[in-house]
Amino acid sequence: MKKPIIETARDWMRRAEPVAGIERIEAFFQGNAYALHRHDTYAIGRTLAGVQSFHYRSSIRHSLTGHTVILHPDEPHDGHAGTEEGFRYRMVYVEPARLQEALGGSPLPFIKGGTSTDVRLFNATQALLENLDFRIDTLEQDDALFDLAIALKAVSGAPKQKRTGDFRAARIAREYIHASLDRPVTLDELAAASGRDRWSLSRDFRCFFGTSPYRYLTLRRLALAQRLMSVGTPLVDCAAMAGFADQSHMTRQFVKAFGLSPSKWLRIGK
Repeated sequence: MKKPIIETARDWMRRAEPVAGIERIEAFFQGNAYALHRHDTYAIGRTLAGVQSFHYRSSIRHSLTGHTVILHPDEPHDGHAGTEEGFRYRMVYVEPARLQEALGGSPLPFIKGGTSTDVRLFNATQALLENLDFRIDTLEQDDALFDLAIALKAVSGAPKQKRTGDFRAARIAREYIHASLDRPVTLDELAAASGRDRWSLSRDFRCFFGTSPYRYLTLRRLALAQRLMSVGTPLVDCAAMAGFADQSHMTRQFVKAFGLSPSKWLRIGK
């Protein structure tokens, strides 16, 4: 069933039915879209119309129609229209862990500049960005994620190299975090569970999953809060159920992660 477009003034956002490890959206914005923020997923998209502009790695980038946007996990960025006409785009947010299924423990690929006209990336993102009205078949999704991981690695120009971290330890720490969203977690706990010293584990986690253990835990809690908000749970209860100290704590983290307050997120895209 086609999902409705929710409009506030001139801006709108539409979300596809969520599936494990990825989130897909289509949106239109005029003027400022997002404040400076960062998240622990890849943000990979396509500009459909207008000029999609954003600050990224100390300079401003401009994505034109047909260009691919590739934002690396944990890199601060914002978003605004490059012209008065606004911009329309589709974006898929992919957990690094999903790409690691294809990369097999290789360091995450990094695409310089945040945008690309490389046909390999355009083709590799086609299935994920093609149509938000239909749920992607499981096998099609797995194939698409594999193709995307291989394209990212190829376009990044990463040389073949031996693994320099402990992927097994990082994976154990990630699983421990998923099982501990409702309570505080320390780096010492993660190190003990994974059998790795705390600072080596911290480096491993960043290498294989693109962000720090604390950031990863925070984003998992925010994802839980988003699910609770989407079904009408009051914000104060969302904060408590997702492991935040209070609603203001959750709101601060939400804005840092998504560039929007929880109330605006609900208003433009519920």
